Amino acid sequence: MNKIFKYSFFDLIRSRWTIMYFLVYLAASALLLYLGNDLSQAIISLMNIVVVLSPLVSILLGTIYYYNSRDFVELLLAQPIRRKAIFGGQYLGLAVSLSIGLVAGLMIPFLFYGLFVSSEIWNFLLLVVTGTILTFIFTGIAFWIAVKNENKVKGFGLAILVWLVMAILYDGLFLLILLIFEAYPLEKTALVMSLMNPIDLARITLMLQLDIAALLGYSGAVFNKFFGTSLGMTVTLLVSLTWILIPASLMLRIAGKKDF
Repeated sequence: MNKIFKYSFFDLIRSRWTIMYFLVYLAASALLLYLGNDLSQAIISLMNIVVVLSPLVSILLGTIYYYNSRDFVELLLAQPIRRKAIFGGQYLGLAVSLSIGLVAGLMIPFLFYGLFVSSEIWNFLLLVVTGTILTFIFTGIAFWIAVKNENKVKGFGLAILVWLVMAILYDGLFLLILLIFEAYPLEKTALVMSLMNPIDLARITLMLQLDIAALLGYSGAVFNKFFGTSLGMTVTLLVSLTWILIPASLMLRIAGKKDF
């Protein structure tokens, strides 16, 4: 797995997609810092970009990479190499390369604006960690979808649908439920629904840390009451790790049984 990871990582870190991904974050963070000249406001603006763009790029590039490397995978499967080592190495190679592109693209402009001597360093680190977690989650989902579906069109369609539901449609459904049942106590329902969507969970965690939970109205008070405690942060971390492990485990399980 280590050798396959290294090969995949060095192949992907030099690819145009990873470089473009890095340049997008580099340009966005540099532009926001230049226009606002405020680290706090730049981090808030980048939050909205990271929680949407990172899952989209991860799930699309994960699907593309799997289908494009199919011939290489079949060659490796003909060798005495465990299947979990092959797919696990490729998954880690893609997730780590995208994470480095994300971290480097965000960090370089902030370093020039004195990040390490600013009180905003912890908020920035939380933003970077959240983006990295989302990258690992949606890369795992991409590989799971691709391994499960031989048809490329179907695989791409499902990948886009998953992102669309989690990034956009889920929030609409969430608000609709709160409006329809506004006369009932929905605190626990709101908490459970936020834990069921990694993008929502990441957004809420960042908004609470950045002290902009008031934008969520009454829901913000509910989320702050739970996620603002040590128990809430522990649950958030455990749920995030679960979101990483489940798609990756399902992908490795399917790959281990699949007849290629």
